[in-house]
Amino acid sequence: MKKFFTMLAAAFMAATSLSAQTVMESKNFDNFYIGVNGGLATAARGHAWLKDMNPNAGLRIGRYFTPVFGLAVESNVYFKNTNGSTNGTFVNGMNTSLLGTVNLTNWIGGYKGEPRTFELTGVYGLGWGHAFGHPSNVTKADIMTSKAGLDFGFNLGKKKAWQLYVEPAMIWALNGNGYQGVKYDVNRAHFQLNMGLIYKFKNSNGTHNFQIAQLRDQSEIDALNAQINDLRGDLDGKDDEIAAKNREIADLKKQLEDCQNKECATSNNLQPVVIFRQGKSTIDRAQYASIELIANYMKANEDAKVEIKGYASPEGSAKFNQKLSQARAEAVKKALVKRYHIDADRLTATGMGATNKLSSQVEFNRVATFSNNK
Repeated sequence: MKKFFTMLAAAFMAATSLSAQTVMESKNFDNFYIGVNGGLATAARGHAWLKDMNPNAGLRIGRYFTPVFGLAVESNVYFKNTNGSTNGTFVNGMNTSLLGTVNLTNWIGGYKGEPRTFELTGVYGLGWGHAFGHPSNVTKADIMTSKAGLDFGFNLGKKKAWQLYVEPAMIWALNGNGYQGVKYDVNRAHFQLNMGLIYKFKNSNGTHNFQIAQLRDQSEIDALNAQINDLRGDLDGKDDEIAAKNREIADLKKQLEDCQNKECATSNNLQPVVIFRQGKSTIDRAQYASIELIANYMKANEDAKVEIKGYASPEGSAKFNQKLSQARAEAVKKALVKRYHIDADRLTATGMGATNKLSSQVEFNRVATFSNNK
């Protein structure tokens, strides 16, 4: 016997692991349902089955905790026997049960993201039965009961919000004297065949059922990590590039500061340069330091005239580079006139086209330079 229960527990665990599904987390009021049912019940022994049937009707309220397991509360009332015999009241008895439900289809076949059209569900639980208007020879009007059954369910509608099921079940008395002298007696076993209809309320996930969680496999995670590492590497490279640019700007600033004295005013070429981005004629904010030094020089030397020469790096066509170099020279001239109030007649803007001779580094050929224009 011990081996049998050990094997049964092992089989249960194996089936559970095979049917496990990762579904989206449910909120407190998700996966609830309500339903009605009705049918016929008859004593399992002591009377003719077809002759001693009791009609019944019931209400079931429940919740699915997983696509396999759930709980439900069900209460059924039993009416006059079909052959006219009665215990003295229209309602002969009632039975209320707390049922555990196991969706055998999902347990064995796995949950695919929505209910199948047909599902088989086992139900089992304990309850309380009561006989109304029972005769004096029935020992107990209240009895503990147990119920076991199978639901043959059909999920209906596009959203699978409704389920129609047929349920054969057995209901046993767990105590009592087994008296069989009346047509309905909670003190003995009954076979019951019911049909029910349940409605599954809408969940927080927007459906009426469980949804499979979208999980990423390890290969996807590794690919995303690789992309992140590549971006970090690119960012480190950009930081190094920016640092080199800042050093170049610092050197240029020092040269421009040196040009503020009159020793370099006698030179034809003025040291400051304005660096542009590839294909652009817009002046970056950091480059205004160079332009400001030229403006200070021209204010200190009121007779000085300056020629602004624009250059482009060799990429692209000659026609485009000529136009780009002219636009760069014009942009610097405009800045001197508009921002620093230098007379436009003292400035000449000339596009020199493409060159690779100003610097061995390609980006330092995308510049505007200044020279005295006497």
